[in-house]
Amino acid sequence: MPGWVIWMLVAAALAGGEMLTLGLFLGPLSLAAVLAALVALGGGSVELQAAAFVAGSVAALAIVRPIARRHMRTPAHIRTGAAALIGQRAIVLEKVDADGGLVKIGGEVWTARAYDEDHVIEPGTRVEVMVIQGATALVSE
Repeated sequence: MPGWVIWMLVAAALAGGEMLTLGLFLGPLSLAAVLAALVALGGGSVELQAAAFVAGSVAALAIVRPIARRHMRTPAHIRTGAAALIGQRAIVLEKVDADGGLVKIGGEVWTARAYDEDHVIEPGTRVEVMVIQGATALVSE
């Protein structure tokens, strides 16, 4: 079996392992195995293939992994969608209780329920969005 095929099988196994673990460790090694496969395809010796794998591994782990880890931790000020509404202030438009109501969050009207089911919040009250459940905001004073 040609060397490049072996390296591609190694790359596939490492990529599969990355998908199962999501540790951002096996993925960069998979990229290094692809580099070694390219060296093998170009006719490089086994020693050159191994050196390409080691150098590619070090480079990928040193460069790709920190960037990927940084992107996985999204700060609160960059959140989007419903997740960005948690912690926002809103104003009650229609009485909010355990059964429902309406609030205005950042210019949008949302259905709402009281976060504390025993609490009734009157119109005009400023509240904080505690949780978003589907299209309903759970709010509290």
